[in-house]
Amino acid sequence: MNYQRFIVYQGAIGMASTMIFPFYILMINNVGNSYSQFGWAYGLFALTAAICYPFIGKLADKVGDKWLLGVYSWGMALTLLFFPLANEIWHVYILQVMMGIFGAVQRNSEKTVLARRVSKETAGKEIGKYHIWTSIAAAAAVIGTGYLVDFFTISSIFYIASAVFAWSGFLVMKKEKGLSSLME
Repeated sequence: MNYQRFIVYQGAIGMASTMIFPFYILMINNVGNSYSQFGWAYGLFALTAAICYPFIGKLADKVGDKWLLGVYSWGMALTLLFFPLANEIWHVYILQVMMGIFGAVQRNSEKTVLARRVSKETAGKEIGKYHIWTSIAAAAAVIGTGYLVDFFTISSIFYIASAVFAWSGFLVMKKEKGLSSLME
C-alpha cells in the first residue's frame, strides 16, 4: 500500500468511526440504567485495548501492518452490524471488548506505518500533514452524519459506518500495480 492510499484508508476509517461516535454514546447510555454501567462499558474498551497492545505489537512485526489494518476494518464492519441489536447491557459489554481489540489493532498499526515511513528529521512535519487529512475527514463525517440522522434512524448510521469500514478493508488489501509497497 502506498502512502496516499494509506491516507485515504485512514480518512475513511476516521469518517466511519466519527460517524457513529456521538450516537454510540447515546446508545450505550440508553441501554444501561446507570452511569456506572456506562463507565464499565468504556472501561472494558480501554482495558481490553491495553491488554492486547503487547500481542498486537509483536504480531505487527511478523504479519505486517497491511494485514492488521484489514483485520481492523473487517472486524469493525462486522461489530457495528450488532450495535443496533444490542438491547441489554451485557451485549454492549461484549461489543466494547471487541471494539477494544480492534481499536488496539488500528492504533498500533497506524503508528507503525507512520514510524516505518517518516524520517526522523521531518517526522513532526510529515505527521502534521497526515493529521490534516484525517481530521478533515472526521470533521466532514460528524457534520454529514448530523444531517443523515434527520433522514434515517440511528441504527442506519451504524449500518452505513459498517459499509464504510468494509470498503476500507477492500481498499487496504488491494494489490499495488507497479508501485513499491509501503506496508507489504
